[in-house]
Amino acid sequence: MIGIGTDLVDIDRFREVLTRTPGIRTRLFCDAELAYADTSGDPARPLAARFAAKEAFLKSLKSGLGAVRFSEVEVVRHDDGHPELVLHGEAAVFARSKGAGRFEISLTHTDTLAQAVVAALPE
Repeated sequence: MIGIGTDLVDIDRFREVLTRTPGIRTRLFCDAELAYADTSGDPARPLAARFAAKEAFLKSLKSGLGAVRFSEVEVVRHDDGHPELVLHGEAAVFARSKGAGRFEISLTHTDTLAQAVVAALPE
C-alpha cells in the first residue's frame, strides 16, 4: 500500500457552502457526480461524501489541497452500490507520479456527517 487517507465532512456546514457559493459545485464535482446527487432528496449528503473522498484521495498520496483539481477526481457509483475513484487529466498523472495505479474507497454518511476512506495501491 502507498498510503491511506480519511476525511470527515459536516453535512450542514457543507450545505451552507454550496448555498452561499453556487459556483463551487462545478469547481469540485464533475457532471455525472452532480447528476447523481441531484437525484437524491438532499444533494448535500452525497456531495459531502464525494468531497470527503477527494480529500481522502489526496491524503492517501501524502499530498494537500491544490495538488489536483477536485473535478478531475470522480466518484463513480456502480449498479451494485460500491463506489470507485476514476481519475482524469492531471489527477491521473499525479497519482501515477506517486506510484498509485488503483484505489480502494469506502463512503458512509449519517444525517449530519459524511466520511470517506481511500487506500492508494500500486499498479
